[in-house]
Amino acid sequence: MLAYLGAQPYSSEVLVLDDGSTDNTVAVAEAYFASHQGRVATRVLSYTPNRGKGYVVRQGLLAAQGVVAIFSDADLSTPVEEVPAVLEPILSGSYDVVFGSRALSGSQIGQHQPWLREASGRFFNRMVRLITGLPYADTQCGFKAFRLDVCRPVVEGARLDRFGFDVELLFLAHQAGLRLREQAVRWNDAAGSKVGLLSGLHGFRELWELRQHYRRGSYAAALARTQAVAASQARRPTAA
Repeated sequence: MLAYLGAQPYSSEVLVLDDGSTDNTVAVAEAYFASHQGRVATRVLSYTPNRGKGYVVRQGLLAAQGVVAIFSDADLSTPVEEVPAVLEPILSGSYDVVFGSRALSGSQIGQHQPWLREASGRFFNRMVRLITGLPYADTQCGFKAFRLDVCRPVVEGARLDRFGFDVELLFLAHQAGLRLREQAVRWNDAAGSKVGLLSGLHGFRELWELRQHYRRGSYAAALARTQAVAASQARRPTAA
C-alpha cells in the first residue's frame, strides 16, 4: 500500500487499525512504518478489549484526516490498485459514497470463496434488501470510500459494532439522501479469514437491530446532521 500510494500525485495516509488483538500486530506495524518513512503518512491505532469490526472501522474513519477515507480489509482481497475505482467518482464530485462489489457484471473474481460462504452471502444480501430496502447487489465487500465532510455524521451516528456495520453505513447514507455508487472491483478470496458461522449469525442479528434502531428514531439526529451538511455543500459556489 505504501509503495502504491507513494507513487500517486495526491497526498495520503495509511492507518492500521488493531481491534484489541493479542498477537504482535501493533509492534510489527509500528516497526515497519518506522523503517519505511516517506511521503505517505502512517499511524497505528489500537485499543483493548476487542470491540468488533464495525467499531474499529468507525474509529478509523473518524480518525482519518483526508478528504476521502477508504477502508480495506487487511488481507487486500480487493487489491490496492483498485483505489481509483472508488476514489475518482468521489473526487469528481459525482458521489459521496462508492463501495466495491463482487456481484456486478464487471466484477472480476479470481479466487472464489468456498461454496457455502458464497451461498450464505447471497442469502444475507437478499435479507438486506428485504429488511432495509437497499437496492444493492453486494453490501459486504470490504472496500468502501467515503467523502468525509458529508459522511462524518453518518459514521458518528452508527451503532452496530460487528458485521452488520457495512449495511448500517450504507443504509444511513441512503436514508440521508447521499449519492451512492456500487462499483465493480477485482476480488480474490484470501485464506485465513476469521469470518465464520458465528459472525454470520451476528450479521443477521444486527440486521434486526438496525431495523429496531431506525423504527425508534435512534438515527434521526445523525440523518438530520448529514442532510444539513450535504445541503450546505450544495450551496457552495463551484471552484474555478
